[in-house]
Formats: sequence, structure tokens, C-alpha cells
Amino acid sequence: METKSVTVKGATVDVTMATSGESLENVMVIGSRSRNRTVTESAVPIDIISMKEITSQGAQTNLNQILNMVAPSFTSNTTTVADGTDHIDPAQLRGLGPDQVLVLLNGKRRHTSSLVNINGSPGRGAVGTDLNSLPAFAIENIEVLRDGAAAQYGSDAIAGVININMKKDTKKLEINVFGGSHFSKNANDHTGRNDGNNVQIDLNYGTNLGKAKSFINITASGQLRGETSRAKEVTGNLFNRYNAVEERARLAGVNINNLYGNTLNTTPGFYSGLLNTINTYAQGVSYFDATTKAGIQTAATAGNLGGMRTLLAADATADELAFRGLVRNDFNMRVGQSALQSGQLFVNAAYPISDKLEVYAFGGNSYRTGDAAGFYRRANQSRGYSGLYPNGFLPEIHSTINDISVAAGLRGTIFGNWNFDLSNTYGRNSFDYGVENTVNSSLRENSPTTFDAGGLAFSQNTINFDMNQKFGDLNVAFGAEYRNENYSIGAGQPESYNLYDINGNVALPGAPANLIVTDFFGALRAPGSQVFPGFRPANAVDKGRNSVALYGDLEYDITEKWLVNGAIRFENYSDFGNTTNFKVASRYKLTDNINLRGAVSTGFRAPSLHQINFNATATQFVGGVPFEVSTFNNDSQAAKALGIPQLKEEESQSASIGFTAKIPEADITFTADAYIVRIDDRVTLTDQFSRPVNTAIPASDPNRFFPVGTPQRELQDQFDLAGANAATFFANAISTESKGIDVIITHKVDLGAIVLKTDFAATFSQTRQVGAIKGSPTLVANGQINRYFSEMSRIYLEEAIPRVKGNLTNSFAYKKFDFFVRNVYFGQVTDPNTADVNGDGRVEGAIINGQAVEIEHPVWGAKIITDLSIGFKITEVTKIVIGANNIFDIYPDANLGPQSVIRPRLVSGAIAYTAAPSTINLSNENQFSYSRNVSQFGMNGRFLFARLSFSF
Repeated sequence: METKSVTVKGATVDVTMATSGESLENVMVIGSRSRNRTVTESAVPIDIISMKEITSQGAQTNLNQILNMVAPSFTSNTTTVADGTDHIDPAQLRGLGPDQVLVLLNGKRRHTSSLVNINGSPGRGAVGTDLNSLPAFAIENIEVLRDGAAAQYGSDAIAGVININMKKDTKKLEINVFGGSHFSKNANDHTGRNDGNNVQIDLNYGTNLGKAKSFINITASGQLRGETSRAKEVTGNLFNRYNAVEERARLAGVNINNLYGNTLNTTPGFYSGLLNTINTYAQGVSYFDATTKAGIQTAATAGNLGGMRTLLAADATADELAFRGLVRNDFNMRVGQSALQSGQLFVNAAYPISDKLEVYAFGGNSYRTGDAAGFYRRANQSRGYSGLYPNGFLPEIHSTINDISVAAGLRGTIFGNWNFDLSNTYGRNSFDYGVENTVNSSLRENSPTTFDAGGLAFSQNTINFDMNQKFGDLNVAFGAEYRNENYSIGAGQPESYNLYDINGNVALPGAPANLIVTDFFGALRAPGSQVFPGFRPANAVDKGRNSVALYGDLEYDITEKWLVNGAIRFENYSDFGNTTNFKVASRYKLTDNINLRGAVSTGFRAPSLHQINFNATATQFVGGVPFEVSTFNNDSQAAKALGIPQLKEEESQSASIGFTAKIPEADITFTADAYIVRIDDRVTLTDQFSRPVNTAIPASDPNRFFPVGTPQRELQDQFDLAGANAATFFANAISTESKGIDVIITHKVDLGAIVLKTDFAATFSQTRQVGAIKGSPTLVANGQINRYFSEMSRIYLEEAIPRVKGNLTNSFAYKKFDFFVRNVYFGQVTDPNTADVNGDGRVEGAIINGQAVEIEHPVWGAKIITDLSIGFKITEVTKIVIGANNIFDIYPDANLGPQSVIRPRLVSGAIAYTAAPSTINLSNENQFSYSRNVSQFGMNGRFLFARLSFSF
């Protein structure tokens, strides 16, 4: 600002300063307890992202998408066909997990989501913060601290801290109307018709409350977002001959399926009435040839159920599609982003009680409903029920996510010049599952088609007291924190999880096989609501814990050039004990414009209550094959039978070194920082352990029980009670090492009428598992150590997100026009899909028929995504912007049908292929055109938008 002299008359004087045209450097809030540090003079790397330009010019409207495009060290993408993860996007910083980055709102700890990611996606097994619960239009700027900070801020800050600062006294009413859609070559099942329509309205109003330094800022936001689909025309068998017969019967008012409940009884003549009914309507299937019709009639006459099954199992897809007037696209899955409806209201306010005391409060509510689909249940599959859905059905998960938060406090000065801040922050996130367009196939025609499948909730209340004072060149800070957390699981309605017998009664474990409901071919009908079985009463939990923390922080300018910072934090958790962590950071000014900086620290992350207590059974598809997979918590009898221990905290050691440089006359800033982070006892979600079976009992016996009192029998009973045929657990399974380099260059040219800004940022990172897998002795002794941390888990950890990422952003303003262009480089990723050919949970180095196995993972190549927008200021209060995200309609590399993933080679190491490569079908019969497991930037293609803004 330009210097200004005024004459003081009276107790109060208001001064308005004029700008000098010189840029003011950003002052940070996080990373230092001192109040006067700028980004380039800090001892640790910090990015400050101004939201004004992004929310007015960019194509992204939610916080995860915005950060994914502007912060190279940040990664987040919408997943597809992944249950709850379709509705809350996991986010990662510096290649570490979603639960290893701490999120603050106005400097106060933000609560995490209630959802734990248990399906196939980056961040599997982790719990993150739901950033999309915060309206981007309410945010002034975002600070990203890219350094370990657990000694300053506590658990979860291993990778760094994201601090979100809300708008204050803007002295204006701003209205933002946004609309857009995906106009892409592959939109709407590759038909090219646009999809994913997005309409959003944001309002923000900020003013003072009649007193200097007082303010209130209110933001309201509403969004309607449609789903997208990138599936191709489905392949494979959709109907068999039995479906053809039952359709002819249905058209005549007869439901063949309710004529029987169980077809495991093969006594001759037992199903003669059923077979005669089938024969009656089979004769009316016009495309059955005479031989087929005669064979069906003969089987019916002889009461030959087995022969009838053989005749009716044949594929009839083409003829039946023609008869029903359907095409294959009618059976496509919905592969893309989920549909979303959102309403948000947030308030930020402060009021000075006196010159030395201020009261403040902020918070809000975000209410979202979502609609995502699962795997299509076809009419020829036992998981469907063609008596209710003759053509099969696409089941849907309807989520209700309610996120509420409120913080209030007092801050000011006491005891002379000590600054203090006393606050209480409360937050709660709930996730309720509704399942629609589905069925409990064991209930057959008596099944509901809409289910309440239960829900999750997590709440957190944090009390903070902080003090700091500057004594010359020494800043002293200390404080205390008390935090209480609660996690709960609520059960769904009984039909959403139970298995019913042929009489409509709940089928308990060990029920006689002839009472269990089957389809015509003898396949067992699945329990619970298809796509997402509800939480059982046995899954219901209501668990809490508390923690107490004390910290101290010193920051000292030893000389004008040399700054040293030190922090120590002690924390005690009620469920696992104490931890003490420290941090030392320093910055040295080589010149007025060149700084060296570095830091070393220890850190920790307490295992979340979700990871400790989550337990549920869910349907997961592996290679297109469904499994009922139960996640057992570590207090369960199943975990104890396998010797899996209680979870403990993760511990980390990290170091960073870098430099900053400025060229003031050219307005250029350059920073570069390298880091390394070692994390011990990292919590992961294990791979699936198969249901134990007693091979001494014939496979035809569905029970195959072990003797009572043995660990195997105990484990088998736990599988039965959970309705599962596979199990996973949380465990402190591995240690990891992450390292990388971040580079940022900013440049600004202000020529009065023309303003040009250029920002370049890039990150190069790598995470690797180090040391041995830490498995339970029981599993190690049984050769199952690699189920603890398999090849698939390794890929998710090390290669499923881009290890190289960069962006180049240019904005150009001239009179009433502004132009915005951003190019983002997303490096290659590796798909975790593999084939475990010998069942040991690992694929590297497996031996098959005397040969070692080499794995060839599908690798999806690097891409550049370009955003472009043009803005025009129509009047002083009105502006219009039109533009595009991904204007060149770039997609990830495509799944080209089956992918070669296993190539046999000689044990000697000489590459000499002796057999055709084994394959695994990643496309799931043409439904996953692009990988659903990993994605650099999503699969939606080009998005065109228009934004109309008003500022009063």
C-alpha cells in the first residue's frame, strides 16, 4: 500500500489505504504459530490457493475436483460401482492415504466421513474427510501444508494439512448460476448423446455487524447432477431357454418360479407337475426346434429333472431379445459418476466484545442424496429373481449423506500481550443406505423391491485452548486439546440381510439343504438385498473414545537470516495409550530473495474408530464372479481364531529439504522441496481369506463342518453367521516409504490494461512397501501371509495413482475480457487386477507346473487434460463465462477386452514362453470400457459449461 499520513483526532480514526501496484505476498495461517510468516519465508512448503478465480472461471464445482486440478500433490477421483465410495470421493496428498492428511476449517480440526472404503479403489481400507460437504463458494482460500505436522496438529497429519479458510466481510452479495453437461464421443453408453447434466446455484453474502472487525458471511448452495455411463453394448448370455419358457408362462398369467422352492431333491417324479407345466409353455416357444420340444416333452413325461435342466440351460439370448423387443444396450450397467442432489448452508461470523476479546462461530449443514448402480443381475442368474424381474434388473444404492458442523470460541489477548483462543468444534457425518430396484431372491415374489439397509455415523467433538506471545525474536506457543469421538452402525430391515427358506422363515446356519431356496438349476438363492446386503443386528455398534493432548511450539529468529522452529506434542488415547512426537524446522536466507529450508519430524496416526469397529457383509465381484465378503473387526471371534491382533497406531518419521527464490522486479517466485516419509505399522485392509472347508467330508455336503471345538469350526460358524464365503480384516500389516519432489513457479505481469498470470506446479512421488509383511503366526504357519498384503494391495498402494503430475495455468485479462487455460499432466497408473493362479494371495514368483510366473499388469498411459474458459463482464455487476473441462475429450487408455496378465517362463529365468498367456477379463463383458479400479482424471470426457455471475 502507499504511505499515508493522517491527523489523529479523538479515540478512533478510520484510514483507507491506496494500492501501490506492488504485489503483497501471501501470509499463511498453518505451519507456524507465529502470525507474520509469508509462504516463501516459511520453514516448510505451503501452497495458498485463492478460490476467487477458480470458482468464477473453472469448470469444477466441488472441492475434490478443484484440488485435483490445481494441486499436483493432491489426488482424488470419482469411483464407479464401488458401493458407498461412489458417493464420497477418497482424497490423497503426496501419495499417502486419505486418512493420513488432516483437514482444518478456519484452523479447527474437521471431522472425517463415516464411510470406510472397503471396495476396490485407491485409498482402500482408509477413512477420509468428505471435502465435498463444504461448498466451494463459501471459501476464500485453501492452504496446503506439504509436510508432516503431527507434532503440531495431532493424528492424521502425517502427509500434511489442508486448511480451508471461509469468506468473511466481502461487503457484497454474489450469485453464481452454473450449468453444463458432458458432450463427449463416449457419452451415454458410447452413443454420443450428452449426459451428466449439472446445474448449480450458489449465493454468498458478507457484511459487518455494525462494529469494526465484526462480520457475518452466509453461503447457500444447491446442485443437481445427473449420472453418466461409459459402458459399451453388453456381451455374454442374457437369457437361457428356461427364461424363454417362464416368459411364455408369465404372459399367460402363470409364474413357474412359485411352483417350487427347492430343486435339490432329485427323486424321480417329485417335480412332475412343474416339469409338465414347463413342457406346456415350452411348446409355445416358436424358435425351439422340433427336437428340442420333443426332448422337453420326454423329460417331463419321465420326471427327468436333470434332463430338463440340460435342455433348458442352453443360451437363447438372440432369439429372446427379438421376442421381447429388447436390445443388448437395455442390459448395460451404469458405469460412471453417480447422480447427486445437494443442498448446503454455511455461516462464518465474528464479533468483537471489546478491543481485546472477540467471539466467533462458523459451521453449516450439507445434505446430499445420491444414486449409483451395481452389477446387472441377469434373468439367467440365481441372484436375480425372474418371477419379479423377467428381464433381470440393475440394482441401485440410494445414499443419504448428512454432514453437520458447528464451531464457536473466544479469542483475544489476556495477561498483557498473550494471544489466546478457546474453542469447541463439533461435527457429525452420517451415511444411510437405501437399496432400490432390487430383491432378496430367497424371498422370491414375497420380497420387497426397496430396502432400508442401515447406516453409518461418526461424530467428533474437540475442545482447544491455544496461547502464544512474541518476545522479541522468539515466538512462544502452547496449548491443549480434548477430543471425543463416536462411531456407530445401525442395522437395516430384516429382509435386507436375512436368508429365508422355502416356507418364508429365516434360514439359520445349518438349516437342512432341502429347505434352502434354489433356482430351477439348483443354484442357491442369495440372501439379503442384491447389490448391498443390509447391516445385521450383529454388525450394530456404538463405540466411543477420547484423547487428551498437550503441545508446545517455539519459533526463534536467531539472526535476521536464520529461523528455527521446534514443536513437541504429547497425546493420550483411551483405547491404545500414549504417543509423543516432535518436529524441528529451519529456514536460512542466503540473500533477501533466496531461502533454504528443511524439517525433520516424527508423527503418528491413531487407527480410526471405523477401522477398529467396522464389520459388515457386502457383495463384491472379482473377475465378474460375486462373493459375499465379510469384514470382521479385530474383536471378533473370527479374528481371534486367525490370530489377528488389535490395531495400534501408525508411527512415522519424515524429513524435507528445499529452497525458495524470488525475482521481485519480474514478479517470479520459485520453490522446490524434496521429502521422505517412513511409516511403520501402517493399517491396511487384508485381502480375502476363503471360507474354511473340511476336505475329508464330500464336497456334495454343503456344510462340510469341522469337529466342534476346533478353531476351524469356530471360524466356519462365524462365516455362517455373517452369511459370507470370504473374509477381510484390518491389520497393521506393512511399513512404507514415500519420497518425492515438488516444484512450483509463479509469474505475474501487470501492464495496467493487461494482466497475465502463469502458474506451474509439478510433483514426482513414489511410495514403496519396505520390510516384511507382518502377519499373524496362525496365518504364516498356514502359508497365508500374502493374503495379508497381496499383489493387488501392493499396486493400490504404490502405483494406482499418478506418480508424476503437473499443471500449467495461464490467465489473461484485458478490459472486460478474461481468458483462462489450464493443462494438467496425469502420469501413468497401473491397474491392480491380477490373477492369483495358485491361491496363495500373491502372484509374483508363483510356481505353476514347475515354472515361475511373471506378471504383466495393465498400465494406463499418461494424459494431458486441457481446461479453457472465456469470461466477459457484461456490466459492473454481471459476468458470463463459457468454457470446457477436458476440451479435447481425452479418455484414459481403454480396456481392450481380456488383458494378458500372466506369462509362464522357465524357472531358470530364461524367457521362453511355453504356453499362451493366461488372461483376466477387465472389461466385464464390455461394461468397463475403462478401468474401474484406478483413474487419473475420471472417465467422463469433455464437459461444456456456462456460468452467469452477479455481484452486488
